Amino acid sequence: MTGAALLNVLLLALVALACVWLVTEPLRARTPDDPDKAERARLGAERDRLYAELAALSDESRRPDLERRAAMALRGLDALPPAPQGRSGTPTLALGLLGGAALLTAVGAVTFVPRWQLASLSANEAENVQAVLKLPGLKAQAERSGTKEAYLAWGKAAFDSNTFDQAVTAYGNALKLDPRQPEALRRLGILLLTRGEQTGQAISAEDAQRAALLIRTGAQLAPQEPESQLLLGFALARFGEDQAALAALERYRTLDPKGRDADDLITALRARLNTSDPGLRVYAASCASCHGPGGGGGTGPSLRASTLTRAALAQVITQGKGAMPAYPDLKPADLDALLTLLEGWQREGQ
Repeated sequence: MTGAALLNVLLLALVALACVWLVTEPLRARTPDDPDKAERARLGAERDRLYAELAALSDESRRPDLERRAAMALRGLDALPPAPQGRSGTPTLALGLLGGAALLTAVGAVTFVPRWQLASLSANEAENVQAVLKLPGLKAQAERSGTKEAYLAWGKAAFDSNTFDQAVTAYGNALKLDPRQPEALRRLGILLLTRGEQTGQAISAEDAQRAALLIRTGAQLAPQEPESQLLLGFALARFGEDQAALAALERYRTLDPKGRDADDLITALRARLNTSDPGLRVYAASCASCHGPGGGGGTGPSLRASTLTRAALAQVITQGKGAMPAYPDLKPADLDALLTLLEGWQREGQ
């Protein structure tokens, strides 16, 4: 058991013990002693005896005396202070509260504590955990209903949680029901294409072509979905179609400006495609991931809007500044080509 899990168990145990202590406190409370208990019992018995005699009276000459004595017993009871009373319904109330506390503790165990745990994770990690938790229910629902929608929901949860064997099964069944499902097509294709990385076995040329066909078909059916272009770009890059791959990945970035999944591959593709321009080659390899593919800015500022001199640019590049890392090992020719490129972009502007 991990430290976090142990802490959660201890927390729930403490909450449960506190609830039990508080709600059973009425059961433990004593009813205060009654100092007039004996006298109260004697007068009550006297009253009851006289009432019984009056009810069965056959000699009416005794009635006035019995009624006088019964009245005296009643006045004596009335003169006594009220008897201390225990809490009405205490056992029932305490047990009800105990049941409520148990219910709240159980609800907390399956809601609050899991949410508390998820709060410590990143957004992607939390989504993956939630997807894993949903898998058994989604799988059972899909197998029970046999509908395309249920299989797609199961496949999505399995894919998002990296449970790829279940994703293959779910998406395969969805395609049997409707072969024109873009998500199922492209995700099955990328799983087939990357199967070697998952299993350590090389993929055959035939399987690679089949995977590429699935991904291309999914992209054709849903060209406006960012994932279609992202997976298409990855697939094309694997087949050495760098120009087409770069076009697909740039389309992905247009459809999803916040998407960062293709940054490294875009940089690598630009470096391979720009071997004829040493400045672009160096920029693509070292700068594009932060400053954008065309220098217009990304996580780093726009280099086209920069007003730094050539000497100042060279100093920042070789020594770094703020979040900008240093590149002291650039060859003089590469640095010179990069500076020339950046000065050209400054003249062009945004």
